This record gives sequence, structure tokens and C-alpha cells, in this order.
Amino acid sequence: MAAMELPGWKHVSSGKVRDIYAPADQETPDRLLLVTSDRISAYDYILPSEIPGKGKVLNQLALWWMEQLRDVIENHVITAETDATDPLSVPAPLVGRSVVAKALNMIPIECVVRGYLTGSGLVEYKESGTVCDIALPEGLVEASRLETPIFTPAAKAELGDHDENISFGRAAEMVGEELASRLRDVSIALYEGAREIAAERGVIIADTKFEFGLDPATGNLVLGDEILTPDSSRFWPADQWQPGQITPSFDKQYVRDWLTSAESGWDKKSGENPPVLPESVVTATRDRYIEAFVRLTGEEPTL
Repeated sequence: MAAMELPGWKHVSSGKVRDIYAPADQETPDRLLLVTSDRISAYDYILPSEIPGKGKVLNQLALWWMEQLRDVIENHVITAETDATDPLSVPAPLVGRSVVAKALNMIPIECVVRGYLTGSGLVEYKESGTVCDIALPEGLVEASRLETPIFTPAAKAELGDHDENISFGRAAEMVGEELASRLRDVSIALYEGAREIAAERGVIIADTKFEFGLDPATGNLVLGDEILTPDSSRFWPADQWQPGQITPSFDKQYVRDWLTSAESGWDKKSGENPPVLPESVVTATRDRYIEAFVRLTGEEPTL
């Protein structure tokens, strides 16, 4: 989905998945229109294939989670609906995949919380017994449940680059000890609240990330971006989890696995762009996103 001409809005930037618009008549915007596309990324590339309906699933799931967790911290949502009397509400054609949100001064840290050991955390643990300088017990394996969730921040990278895992000390150097501590405490509280909700629905949240900003008007810390979706989290079916084994997940791991398979013919270290996804991979990935939504919310997404 390319940037669109939207009355009352001007396109200001695009990321791997989201297109961002600001009010056309505001020099310093107080709100932004965030449009979630059907693009999908892997290994820091935006793939040439899209996953139909993916943007709507992500947007609607993030909104659902923000409602569930609104008592933990204020979030950035102004409206996800269209209002004929308000030119700065969500444009009618984009309802379902968009939100009008407060314009925040975003904090350049990915607030990652891990409740299970996998991915880059497992790689570091095998090398040093730590994750982001946090010492962990000996003998942990793939998918081990951590006794308490850990905060493992990452420094945000430019589009196309990989976020860099950093220690809490480095995060404190970047944003100050007080704010770093607040980010850690709120991130873990959000994760723990979400983990309980997901567990009731047979879903494990292995790890996830949050982003926050400061409200320019009040200075308050505000939850921004999107939260607890298959793009920002590892969701595992609880009945298939077993320490020491790879757990199937409701996210884009299916796409990553195909890209690194012999069938794709692509080498992620080659510097070449990834190939087009086969229709079977597109369909299977779409089904996983929808299943995550249905399991968690008990409802069907509006597609």
C-alpha cells in the first residue's frame, strides 16, 4: 500500500509497515494518522509480497490490547473511527487499519520484555550466560520460562538496519536513570498483565516490545506505536510449548523459515532483495495472524 492523497492530511513518513500522516494545516502537529499497511518485513527487508488483511488484523489487535491494559498507562489513541464532522478523524476508507493518535516525542528505545528464552536472547545466553547484561541461571534451553520477566531494551535503528540490544545501563545513559527505570517498570507491568490475559486463552507471550513517548503538553509518559501483535511479539500455543524444543508461533516466523529454506533460493547475507513469497506462504501467514487475533479476542477481525 503506497502513500495516499488524503484530504486534510499530508504524508510525512513510512516505516516497514506503517504510513504516517500529519494534519496538512499544522506546522507542529498535535496528532498523527497511523495507517497500518499489509506490508511484511523480515531480516530488515520489506518483502515484495504483501499479506492481505494483515494491516487490519494488527491495527485492531493493538487497539484491543490498549483497551485491556488502559489502567496500566495512558496510550496514544485519540480515535479509530471516522466522524463526518471532524476532518481529522480516520478517513472512511481506512477505518479498521488506522488510528488517529497523539503526536508524541518518541523515546528512541525499544522496550523489550522476555518471559521465555528464545531468539537473540538465547544466542547471547549460550555465549555468556546473560541477556543484555542480566545474568540468568545455568541450564536454560530453548523456550525455557524465566522465573521473572526481564527487561532487555534495544536502541532503535534507522529503517533497514537492525535494532541493537543494549543493557539497562546503556538505556539509562541514553534517556536518564529515572526515565529508564520508568520504562522498565511499565513495560514489565504491561507484559505481566497481557501474559495473564493471554494465558486464559491458551496463548503464551514469549516476548514482546513496547514503544513510548512523552506528551509534549503534559510531559507524561504515554504508550505509543502498536502493541502485542504478531509483528511485535512471539505468541505460542500453550499446548504445544515444551522447553528444549522450537515452539510453533502465530507470527511471521513462517515467512522467515521459508526465506531461509532451500526452496526460496535466497541467501540473507547476499545483500540481494528477498524473493516474492509463494501464494501458499502468503495464505498460511495470513491464517496465522487471524488465528492469533481470534484466540486472543474471541472475535473475528473486520477484514
